[in-house]
Amino acid sequence: MKITWFGHAAFRLDFGDKAVLIDPFFTGNPTFRSTVEEAARGITHILLTHGHSDHVGDTLSIVEDAADASRTLPVVANPELCAFLAARGAGNVGQMMNTGGTLDCGGFTVTMVRADHSSGGDGKPSEYLGNPTGLIIKAPGEPTIWHMGDTDIFSDMALMCEIHAPKVVFIPIGDRFTMGPAVAAMAVKRFLPGVEVVVPIHYGTFPLLVPDASAFVAALEGHSVKVMVPESGAPFEA
Repeated sequence: MKITWFGHAAFRLDFGDKAVLIDPFFTGNPTFRSTVEEAARGITHILLTHGHSDHVGDTLSIVEDAADASRTLPVVANPELCAFLAARGAGNVGQMMNTGGTLDCGGFTVTMVRADHSSGGDGKPSEYLGNPTGLIIKAPGEPTIWHMGDTDIFSDMALMCEIHAPKVVFIPIGDRFTMGPAVAAMAVKRFLPGVEVVVPIHYGTFPLLVPDASAFVAALEGHSVKVMVPESGAPFEA
């Protein structure tokens, strides 16, 4: 599997004949080093963890571009977020699911799991957009991916590992809105048995967040897990 991090919590996964975007926050993301057109080229699915604008990102424009090219681009999200996107022009592309459920996307599955955060439109007044989630992505012959979304630590992370056996975890470390580096490292040490690679996310985007991953890397020095700190827009293999 080829994994590309675009800064913040945005990823692209390429495997088999699938190309999946997760939380495609590109426009307005100062750590995004590509173009929306290039990042979304050939995309087959978009997966969303929750409804905040720094995660929904460019979903609407990417879906509209696909429709202009006579392609239907499925968007996997909770029901409230699917309805929100449909009301803003995304048509009938929403693939609704919710926490605990698994969706067969044809060639891979997505399971929504717990995340401790909030979820709503960033306008005034804010609109409730369902519960925040993490995403478990499984494809035959590929490592199982856990995108934690935005979350604090919780002990049932260990239960998620028992159920789903993720090998690669995208974990937020930015503090203020999610776990900070020390708590995220504690989550890895206590609650992520069997995980082989952790990728820190949701940091360095804005001044309110932790500026870099150095404290997280230092906190996991000597631990068996591999800490992967990719450059924005530079693919790596998992």
